Amino acid sequence: MDESKPQPNDDAKNTPEKSQSSPEENLKPHEVEEIDNRSIFVGNVDFSTSTEELRDVFKGCGNIERVTIPIDKFSQIPKGYAYIEFSDQSGVLKAQSLNEKSFKGRKLKVMPKRTNLPGHNKSRPRFRGSFRGSFAYGRSRYSRFRPYY
Repeated sequence: MDESKPQPNDDAKNTPEKSQSSPEENLKPHEVEEIDNRSIFVGNVDFSTSTEELRDVFKGCGNIERVTIPIDKFSQIPKGYAYIEFSDQSGVLKAQSLNEKSFKGRKLKVMPKRTNLPGHNKSRPRFRGSFRGSFAYGRSRYSRFRPYY
């Protein structure tokens, strides 16, 4: 074989694949909590709002590190809320003073971002088993029939 000819798919083996992970996925839990302490949740954001417009609204609160507007992955429409990360925690306190501020005809809901705790909703027992305790069990078509309790 002639070694001067490149083998097919040589470039495909050497190119790194792009990952779609967020930068917070590689951080330790205490680092994520520290970032969340410097961040705010902004609700009731107009769907046509850009990150630059939100930066302009909150620039008086402190140095802004990042503005994130989540987008629905199927319809590609913004979800109507945003997260703003400040360089220090004092920006969060100043930003809370902008709660209920009117922006593009909507009142913004500004609150500190909460840290998502994995498994937090698992304390509530899920329904398992038969339908004996449910509302529909006692209401059958035959009103004379009463099950034994």
